[in-house]
Amino acid sequence: MVTTEVYKGGENFDLRQVLLRGRTLRLREKTEVLGGFLAHLHESNENLCMRRIVSVADRTVIVIDPITHMRKRMLMFGSNNYLGLANHPHVCAMAEQAIRDYGAGVGGPPLLNGYTGLHRTLEERLAAFKGTEDALIFSSGYGANVGLVAGLMNPDDMVIYDAYSHASFCDGMTLSGVQSHRFPHNDIGRLRSILEAQRQNSSRDIFIGVEGVYSMDGDISPLDVVAGLAAQYDAIMLVDDAHGTGVMGPTGRGTAEHFGLEGKIDVVMGTFSKVFAATGGFVAASKPIIDYLRYFARSYMFSASLPPAVIATVLGGLDVIEREPGLRERLHENVRYAVEGLHSIGIDVHPDAAIIPLRIPVGMNIRRMAFKFHSLGIFVNSVEYPAVPVSQQRFRISLMATHTREDIDNLIEAIEKVWNEETAECGKVR
Repeated sequence: MVTTEVYKGGENFDLRQVLLRGRTLRLREKTEVLGGFLAHLHESNENLCMRRIVSVADRTVIVIDPITHMRKRMLMFGSNNYLGLANHPHVCAMAEQAIRDYGAGVGGPPLLNGYTGLHRTLEERLAAFKGTEDALIFSSGYGANVGLVAGLMNPDDMVIYDAYSHASFCDGMTLSGVQSHRFPHNDIGRLRSILEAQRQNSSRDIFIGVEGVYSMDGDISPLDVVAGLAAQYDAIMLVDDAHGTGVMGPTGRGTAEHFGLEGKIDVVMGTFSKVFAATGGFVAASKPIIDYLRYFARSYMFSASLPPAVIATVLGGLDVIEREPGLRERLHENVRYAVEGLHSIGIDVHPDAAIIPLRIPVGMNIRRMAFKFHSLGIFVNSVEYPAVPVSQQRFRISLMATHTREDIDNLIEAIEKVWNEETAECGKVR
């Protein structure tokens, strides 16, 4: 069974464990604990969660400042809208046309009345895009991972997964009751040793769970090596390519394409909330696996279908990815330019995709730094304990193709200013 602990790696943590500290409390007591925690954040100007954005999702956004309650224009470096598809003219036109043709929603799950011609078209496009026989659409990326894992795995099966796997993958394991082994992040030697031990002792199904691009560190899984191990030990390979789809590979088809492995990964999962800047998720695999999941993935069977406008948004996004390769090229150029800027101010980073983690030296106050970035008009996401250990707190920068060099220069200037000020503050404390 999956073990429970405060830090599990990647985007998988339990704030309840930190706040409640294992105590069994009544509902009123639990809400009071959280209320006190939030009140402290507000009083110290440290709560930047759920900043209200009142403009289109773009390289700049209008935010309602949580302190002054005034509108504030900010440079957006915290969005997964990697190619700027959220307000691309073709994408918006496709969504508008879908509403005219199909209405605002379908009012039912896919196995009943919620399966339109538009939904089937997207499934076929996704399968072709990922080099698989078929695909199916979930109403959320979370639901896709939970449904995939819980639908495919039996309690007697074994899944070996990377320590930085997403919470949705881990929750799917919990729901299925599957046996599991976690290996240290990208530690191929440890993965090999676990596979060897498990395959010697059992003929049951063994699954390997990795991600194409890991969102916390912006690095990639060595899929070529993992795929070789999967073939050697007769394991079923599952790749969560949420942050790789549309970004990685010569034509943007994802991390499998980046390694020349299209059509050689057993199951590929992806989301519509990253490069497509919408909502939803998908699984692409062989037709027998997809047919099986249609009836055994509970998050698919018991969820209403995505509205036609969302489906059309993703279809429009696929059009843009295929027709405008310059967007992806500009994205990677922006990443290289940002990396050069960070190196110039003494910050060493080596991202593989469009995510750049800025590790915070121990002793620096990440909440104070976050507020400084906000005050400078730079929207970045802070990742603090318990999402990561105290020694691994960081800011996570997400680049977009639509960022200008001036935008990135402003980002680097702000980082240098915040770093220098916080270093001086730490010196005073000592």
